[in-house]
Amino acid sequence: MNTRIKKTTWKQRLHEIIYEADTKGGKLFDVILLIAIIASILLVMLESIESFDAKYHTFLDISEWVITLLFSLEYILRLISIKKPFKYIFSFYGIVDLLSTIPKYLSFIFVGSHHLAALRALRLLRVFRILKLTRYVGASNTLLVALRSSRAKIAVFLFFVVIVCIILGTIMYMIEGEENGFTSIPRSVYWAIVTLTTVGFGDIAPQTPLGQFIASIIMILGYGIIAIPTGIVSSEISKNTNKIDSNTQSCPSCLKDTHKDNAKFCDHCGSILNE
Repeated sequence: MNTRIKKTTWKQRLHEIIYEADTKGGKLFDVILLIAIIASILLVMLESIESFDAKYHTFLDISEWVITLLFSLEYILRLISIKKPFKYIFSFYGIVDLLSTIPKYLSFIFVGSHHLAALRALRLLRVFRILKLTRYVGASNTLLVALRSSRAKIAVFLFFVVIVCIILGTIMYMIEGEENGFTSIPRSVYWAIVTLTTVGFGDIAPQTPLGQFIASIIMILGYGIIAIPTGIVSSEISKNTNKIDSNTQSCPSCLKDTHKDNAKFCDHCGSILNE
């Protein structure tokens, strides 16, 4: 009987640290996780630079393996600490976490697939939950709140653009290769930024049909981003301002992670939040 109580308490504590950002332990865990994600993305980028990789290949490879093993352990712990693991496995973050973990393992089968570790950039979206940027979107119409709200929305927009450029740059590096001017991931990301912003210096251009097709999509996407009416977007976000919850406590059953402050039950599935 006592063993069962300890096991439940251990899993509850583990869930609190991994899934919640309101506690001291949870916030520390998430900050360390973000640092590891940023470090892993930088390692992948540096490895794509031939001169740097030739000099520090062993260090880069070992570092990537260490981070990959840490992410693998984190993924397993996330499954252990919740009541319904499949809810997490098939959730958005569950899929992203899996995709960010397996590229290094796939490199044993598919050469160069470890570059897909750049998908870990998507995991940086957790920063908005950790910093609670939703708190800046308030219902007040005062100038101060309006400025804060706009600043948060602009930061989210720019952050999303950076993530898209990293992923597209990595894909183009894998498709085009050095023979077509895409000599490294940072250079390919530069091309993606130039193309997405429709500047188009023309110093790098895709030569393969698939690369040209992706470039066309990026250019069209760039015009779409420029054409988005800021007033309409701001108005639409303002309509939903009151619906945004500021508490990041995660439900151990359905994984919904936004609840009212001091909530005892999940407003999605009805499960007890603090057992």
